[in-house]
Amino acid sequence: MSKDERLVRQITPKSEDFSRWYAEIVQKAELADYTPMKGMMVIRPYGYAIWENIQRLMDRRIKDTGHVNAYFPLFIPESFLKKEAEHVEGFSPEVAWVTMGGKEELEERLAVRPTSEAIIGYMYSKWIKSWRDLPILYNQWANIVRWEKVTRPFLRTTEFLWQEGHTCHETAEEAQEETLKILALYKEFCETELAIPVVAGRKTLREKFAGAQMTYAIEALMSDGKALQMGTSHNLGQHFSKAFDIKFEDRNQTLQYVWQTSWGATTRMIGAVIMAHGDDSGLRLPPRVAPVQAVLVPIAFGNWKETVLPAVLAAAESLKKAGVRVQVDAREEFTPGWKFAEHEMRGVPLRIEIGPRDVKSGQAILVRRDAKTKEAVSLDSLAEKAAALLDDIQASLFKAALQYREENTREAGTYGELKDLIETKRGFVKGPWCGGEVCEDKIKAETMATIRVIPPDCEGPAARGKTCVCCGREAKALAYFARAY
Repeated sequence: MSKDERLVRQITPKSEDFSRWYAEIVQKAELADYTPMKGMMVIRPYGYAIWENIQRLMDRRIKDTGHVNAYFPLFIPESFLKKEAEHVEGFSPEVAWVTMGGKEELEERLAVRPTSEAIIGYMYSKWIKSWRDLPILYNQWANIVRWEKVTRPFLRTTEFLWQEGHTCHETAEEAQEETLKILALYKEFCETELAIPVVAGRKTLREKFAGAQMTYAIEALMSDGKALQMGTSHNLGQHFSKAFDIKFEDRNQTLQYVWQTSWGATTRMIGAVIMAHGDDSGLRLPPRVAPVQAVLVPIAFGNWKETVLPAVLAAAESLKKAGVRVQVDAREEFTPGWKFAEHEMRGVPLRIEIGPRDVKSGQAILVRRDAKTKEAVSLDSLAEKAAALLDDIQASLFKAALQYREENTREAGTYGELKDLIETKRGFVKGPWCGGEVCEDKIKAETMATIRVIPPDCEGPAARGKTCVCCGREAKALAYFARAY
């Protein structure tokens, strides 16, 4: 679509400049705004409403699997972080420290929560005494601070919102089952609610969470060909339980260390929705997380307040009763065309136009944000038709994103092919890997691509007879390589 044909002209088309397009959408659609503090954003009401829908839908799933919510302190004593050496080393460059309380210098520095394993581990050591106390399945919704060098709203910020689960189990098998259960939960959530297809699998040891035994993740492909990690689930083994002395008396009356997991997903998901679905005109929000699923725009003409507005308000009530999140835009200071462009940029899935002629005909005009198609629907069947269209829009967005990922997932058999595909095509490049960190580091240094995940069906047998794209030795797995955010 040419610039002259676009209804929305106040943002740079993403086909011209993806980074600028993203930044403009975040601000002009009023999702977030910058603050005087580097890397810290204000999430504005429209953006926060998306997060509230994500939180509500995610929280239901977490609770349905037997987890309960709690809350732990924002500040963590330095000595706690130091108890797990790999953990503190991994987070040290990103930790913000509190050294003063009022006018007094603290005896011990306090870290502003970069993640909560340390403080939660300390509390679990107080609470867990017997196998009867297990499993502990806790989750918290909180804010996190990590002193990032390069920031971008929603994708990587100094402060962000997330949920973090922390569980304790009797056996290694139970902890691994929990880790994979949450990974599957994240995958289902992203595909069902955000309409974003993801690849799930394990991270390499180089890319795992600091202090974890193994990290698993879901990776999505954004529409500029870069990957985005959208959620992680960590099997912590007994690393933290040994560091914090979290023991329990087992069924044979022997003291054992618990087996732990932790897992989290963040406001980065909002950035993923923008980049996976947005087009040159702005946002295209999946109906299930859209703050406004349908906007009703009365066409102001003649005595429209007496003729059109009552029909619009009646239509809004019928939509609300059908469970549709609806907004009536009856502002008089803006033309219908201006409103159309505004709501299109903000990604409202369905626009409903009602004018004097429509009232006489007993109909409304429905315009889909995804396909931009129009159809006339009788007012009597409006609510039913709108609900069906919203379901179809949700499915269509997922189908389009899945098609994009499939078209941009390629295979490489040699190092030359891998480098060429990463540089010229981007997307996911699937290639045999020997499992060695030397090859992993070389590929990252020379292509700026990392191993994003190794799905279960790409382990062992799937790589039999293949050789590593980098060194030519026997391959141990087929890895997904990509440049990433």
